[in-house]
Amino acid sequence: MCRISLTRRLQQACLSIADTWRLRVRTLEAAIRLCQAQWYVRCVPLGKWRRHLERRVCHAPAPAQPDQETAREGRRLAIHVERAAQRLPFATKCLPRAVALAAMLRARNIPYSLCIATRPARIRTGTDDLHAWISVAGRIVIGELPGEWHILLDIKG
Repeated sequence: MCRISLTRRLQQACLSIADTWRLRVRTLEAAIRLCQAQWYVRCVPLGKWRRHLERRVCHAPAPAQPDQETAREGRRLAIHVERAAQRLPFATKCLPRAVALAAMLRARNIPYSLCIATRPARIRTGTDDLHAWISVAGRIVIGELPGEWHILLDIKG
């Protein structure tokens, strides 16, 4: 009896360790994608890297309509991007975070919408007048910020 429970506990501990490392690898992937996105946003004009975010119809089939599980997976990936952003030695704003998440979602064939928006002219303050976010299945998973926004660019991936 004691031997069986010890074996079961050992199996649960191994599964727990495996889950921990799986999550750490996802956060590491997010950190790498954030570094790439930061470089793209700072050094490459939008017109050149925008096409990497859009769905390529000729290369891969369009993903199925997103369901609740897809939306949950999008939110889980967004949490990894946020966690990685906190651990990097440099600050990242909303656009690199959205680009990094878009790359992770695209790698998993999860449909998303990356929006780049501006505040209306009447309420602009000069700081943080531009913003970016990602929506999966109609819900914002990263970059939710209250207030009124005028969408300048909506990239479907």
